[in-house]
Amino acid sequence: MIQSSEEGRVPEPVKPDRFIDSVNCAIAGIIHAARTEKHMRNHFISAGVVLLVALFLKVNPLEFALLALSILFVLFAELINTAVEAVVDLVSPGYNHLAKIAKDTAAGAVLVAACGAAIMGYLILAKYILPLYGEVLAMFGAPSDIGTMVSILIVTIVVIMLKGMLGKGSPLHGGAPSGHAAIAFSIATAASLNSRDPLTSLLSVALALMVSHSRLFMRIHTMGEVVAGSCLGAGLTFIVLYVFKFLGS
Repeated sequence: MIQSSEEGRVPEPVKPDRFIDSVNCAIAGIIHAARTEKHMRNHFISAGVVLLVALFLKVNPLEFALLALSILFVLFAELINTAVEAVVDLVSPGYNHLAKIAKDTAAGAVLVAACGAAIMGYLILAKYILPLYGEVLAMFGAPSDIGTMVSILIVTIVVIMLKGMLGKGSPLHGGAPSGHAAIAFSIATAASLNSRDPLTSLLSVALALMVSHSRLFMRIHTMGEVVAGSCLGAGLTFIVLYVFKFLGS
């Protein structure tokens, strides 16, 4: 909080002496973090989605309290991370190895909190969501081995053809769409429909997401190329397997 002295002079900061002023300062800090930090905005969006899902699934009060506590802990960690970054930038405007350690450690605290919240969310929401997800997978049945192999091969061929037509990148490096993302999501889709097990499906999709993220992390593909490859792999595999099932029935 700041207080103006004489006209034309720089306002001097003063410590808030009223409770409402302290609350206003705290709210201003939260708004600043949400306005300047993309991760903070993502956390708020994720929190809203999780709370709406919990409301829709009608979780019990204890489960809702645990979810809310996990969400608040992640937001708390992100606020601390933002504060640490601001202090480090103030003390060390230039590059400093110790400043990097401070920022990385604070970011690590956010990651730990987010992992804990993800585990809590899974343990609470799984019993509501997984049975429904399992029923959806069971509706499509288990595809044949030949259908699975054909679908993955078709995805590979289509990716190579698209890269050849667009003239960017190579089958294994760069260009649109991302071949690694396409094949990873093709395998994840096939594994989901073959196993018809929700946990196996989620783990397969998680692995496909990790593969796709690695292409972004190494700056081999853009986000659009990775998303295009992911949608192509999953969608084309689903269509091919559905056609094989229809022809075999």
